[in-house]
Amino acid sequence: MGGHWLNRSLSEDEEILKGEEGALNLVRPESERPNDKELILISRKALGLPDSVSMEWQSLEARGSDRTFYRLKWNQKGSAILIHYDPNRVENTLYAGIASFLSKMNIPVPKVIHHHPSLCLLIVEDLGDVSLWSLRKTSWDCLRALYQKTLRVAYRLHAISEKEFPSEEVPLMEGFGPHLYRWEQEYFKENFLRNLCHLHLDPSLESALDRELFALQDRLSKGRKNLIHRDLQSQNIMVREGQVFLIDFQGMRFGNPFYDLGSLLCDPYMDFSAAQREELLSYYYELGPKDLEWTAFKKCFWEASAQRLMQALGAYGFLGLKKGLISYLNHIPQGLKNLQLATSQVSTLPALQELSTHILSSFQSKQKFGEKI
Repeated sequence: MGGHWLNRSLSEDEEILKGEEGALNLVRPESERPNDKELILISRKALGLPDSVSMEWQSLEARGSDRTFYRLKWNQKGSAILIHYDPNRVENTLYAGIASFLSKMNIPVPKVIHHHPSLCLLIVEDLGDVSLWSLRKTSWDCLRALYQKTLRVAYRLHAISEKEFPSEEVPLMEGFGPHLYRWEQEYFKENFLRNLCHLHLDPSLESALDRELFALQDRLSKGRKNLIHRDLQSQNIMVREGQVFLIDFQGMRFGNPFYDLGSLLCDPYMDFSAAQREELLSYYYELGPKDLEWTAFKKCFWEASAQRLMQALGAYGFLGLKKGLISYLNHIPQGLKNLQLATSQVSTLPALQELSTHILSSFQSKQKFGEKI
């Protein structure tokens, strides 16, 4: 992965940053990134590296979470990931506590090496660059095994109920309910339908869509609530030595487990065949107590997938247009295909199916984004 490298050890200037007995003496606004000298000093201290050890660092690709990532390297083999986060996005402040909890529950996540809350800095274990997404073109036999491992991890996560969760010790974002589902739906309308597609719905279609989506949020809210990742997609599943690890779990909360299944198996970053998706969904189904018949289970899956895909398409529009992360726009066609597929599998979302079919057809014919439909 490309980036700008620095190769340096502590200088006399950097020594000035040390207070008594080597303590840090830094005062700055919480969201302001420390300068390079401060980052090197903090990293050395956290990692226990002497000044004689040369350290390199590399800026990593921007992600859509108001965080900046760097790979630290030393002694040829040593490495870690340094993260500076914006605390104004509250979920970023929750990462370290959630990581510690998940580790105690034997959910595979990167180890937190150091957390400096006042400077909004984290140093975590480096899991490398291999994700499920980066392996998307490998054989199905290989992917199947890794996805099955991921589904087993997800099942263990989903087995954690609100009653047994130490909520006072491990704060989470507000759980899913009608309000949050509705927020996601409005996010989709604003950032995808209006801002990206420049689409103004016919009043009758908009009214029908609103009725559908209100009913959908009600059904999703009435389902069982367990701990969910909320962004369980291929780029957030790292693979090292054949094992899978969850990352980007700072938005974890209680909600409907089918939302996670939709995130993973209707992931716009991947292109599953119908048979592959069915095989993986069936694998997860067989892990559980089968409280639902298979037909009802699939209906819940497709409805939650539609909700998740609306959120994803809204995010692609927001990140691509407002944050300038245009690579997210490349995933819109597959996201639309998946939304059209999800809505076609149930009888409860005809207006959303009509809408997604129309937009998909428009995108395919015009072959470009942002043109008025």
